Amino acid sequence: MKSTSYYPVIMADDVAGCARFYCEHFGFRALFESDWYAHLQSEEEKHVALAILDGNHETIPAAARGKVSGLLLNFEVADVDAVYAACRSANLPILQEIRDEDFGQRHFITADPNGVLIDIIKPIPPSAEFASMYETSALPAWPQA
Repeated sequence: MKSTSYYPVIMADDVAGCARFYCEHFGFRALFESDWYAHLQSEEEKHVALAILDGNHETIPAAARGKVSGLLLNFEVADVDAVYAACRSANLPILQEIRDEDFGQRHFITADPNGVLIDIIKPIPPSAEFASMYETSALPAWPQA
C-alpha cells in the first residue's frame, strides 16, 4: 500500500469547539469546516494535519459511534519548554509535568476537551542503554556538548 496522506481523526461531541482548541493552542487552521467535520492543517508544516468528526455521524458504523478514547497524539516540537509555558499560561490541564526521559525525549502531557492526551515532545539524546535499542538511522547526529 502506498499512502498519499495520513492524519488522525478525533471523534468528538463538539466539532467546532475541538477544532477551535487545536487552532488556538497548537497552531492549526481549518481548511474545511462543517457542523459535523473539520479538517485542520498546521500553519507551520503543511504535511501535519488533524481532523475532527462528529462521533455520531452516519459515516461511522453504528457500533463504533461516540467519542474517541485510548488515544495519545504526539507532537514533536523545536522548543518544548516554550509550548509548556504557553499551555500553562492558557490553563490547559498538565497531566504529566515536563521532564527528560532516558529513552530520548523531553516532554509533557496535556489533554484536549475530549480527554485525548497530547504529548508534546522534543527529541533529546537517549541514554547509552536506550541508544543501543534504536536502529542506527533513527538516531540523529546530536550536537556535541
